[in-house]
Amino acid sequence: MDTPHTTREEPGMSPPLFSIITVTYNSADNLAHTLRSVAEQTSPYYEHIIIDGASTDHTRKVVAENPNIHMRFTSAPDKGIYDAMNKGLAEAKGEYVIFLNAGDTFHSASILEQITDIAMENDFPGVIYGQTDLVDSNRTRVGSRHLTAPENLTYRSFADGMVVCHQAFVALRRITGEFDMRYHFSADYEWCIRVLQHSRHNVMLPGVMIDYLNEGATTRNRTRSLMERFRIMCYFYGTVPTVGRHFGFLLRALRRRLRTR
Repeated sequence: MDTPHTTREEPGMSPPLFSIITVTYNSADNLAHTLRSVAEQTSPYYEHIIIDGASTDHTRKVVAENPNIHMRFTSAPDKGIYDAMNKGLAEAKGEYVIFLNAGDTFHSASILEQITDIAMENDFPGVIYGQTDLVDSNRTRVGSRHLTAPENLTYRSFADGMVVCHQAFVALRRITGEFDMRYHFSADYEWCIRVLQHSRHNVMLPGVMIDYLNEGATTRNRTRSLMERFRIMCYFYGTVPTVGRHFGFLLRALRRRLRTR
């Protein structure tokens, strides 16, 4: 375990409002963008927990070159991305948790301030969420996600797919549980559904919240991810309704493909 930059809690010190959890493995160059994005936030009310899966690249060097008094860094072997996320949750002391993995960034330096304002104005909702832009490794905008976050988010909303990107899904820590390790590519989808089941109300942040690196493990394993999501949908929303919705998904995908020709 390596902790080059550790935030120490003094006696009587309040816990942070946000626990930003970043999991990474051999993604040093992408991680640098994430570290800078967090450090640039105008709000200081956060902790940044970096969970590294014993990387063999220059991850440690990147962390050392981007010091942040709010950061805690640990490096040890894990059983995959969701195991690493569970480790981050176990360390989280904040009221809210945000998962910002290597390569993902906040859309602007004021995002945490905006989320704070929403939390205080709305009696600390269970979920605060927003829109997501897709970017490539050069931080060039690729476009918006094909699914748009709805103005009114409920547990039923995710029956139509992952309508809110996991990174743009800010959840009260006390209503979250661990990620289900039975799923290798879509445990974040199942986790969000369970969180929404326990959320009394959800509030949308206007505009884009997150710039998402469009080269993640789920993107590379899209077919297996979609098969897992189908199983999850059947469990939470019923098999027959899920099969019916997938005919609609197919038509939507065909229309999208025709528009891009």
